[in-house]
Amino acid sequence: MAYRIAPSVLSANFARLGDEVQQVVAGGADLVHFDVMDNHYVPNLTMGPIVCEAIRPLTTVPIDVHLMVKPVDRIVPDFARAGANIISFHPEASEHVDRTIALIRDSGCKAGLVFNPGTPLDYLDHVIDKLDLVLIMSVNPGFGGQKFIPQALKKLATVRSRIQATGRDIWVEVDGGVKVDNIAEIARAGADTFVAGSAIFGTRDYKATIEAMRAELAKAKKA
Repeated sequence: MAYRIAPSVLSANFARLGDEVQQVVAGGADLVHFDVMDNHYVPNLTMGPIVCEAIRPLTTVPIDVHLMVKPVDRIVPDFARAGANIISFHPEASEHVDRTIALIRDSGCKAGLVFNPGTPLDYLDHVIDKLDLVLIMSVNPGFGGQKFIPQALKKLATVRSRIQATGRDIWVEVDGGVKVDNIAEIARAGADTFVAGSAIFGTRDYKATIEAMRAELAKAKKA
């Protein structure tokens, strides 16, 4: 299993966001993660497509956009045009989950479905064959810097099992409270893609932090 580290720019220094993105990619990031909040679906307001468009020319790594907005369909094409490669959304934010997935894929992006800590996995019964990614929230969305909710481990294991049963290559991403000291445990539960915000951007040396995460992931792979 290949592991991917996706620093969340929500925790970056916005006064020099372009430099921050280039530094974290130079430090070994596999993806750049955008947490898009609308002060409606979640109680915070962050960034729109114009930020994605500004960052796109600065890196060749995929831009992974997590939409915490409602309604979601209106803004999907804007992020696709701005250079997103992956767009994930919450089922509660869509009137028609299957149609939103189709909209993302028709826009040329990979599609992901996001599950909050209290959201059941039942939606996967109907759309798992159309997804490229399942994102498990290990905090309640809306703010960075929160602590990992341990119950997410069981949810990750369940998702991994269900994906394996399909035989499809679907990423299992986790977002919230991921740090050097718990990333191995999270990987063992079934995650392969790890969003980390303050755990990376809150350190002095992004490269050293990402390397420390990879060392822990190597241990998880051997376990």
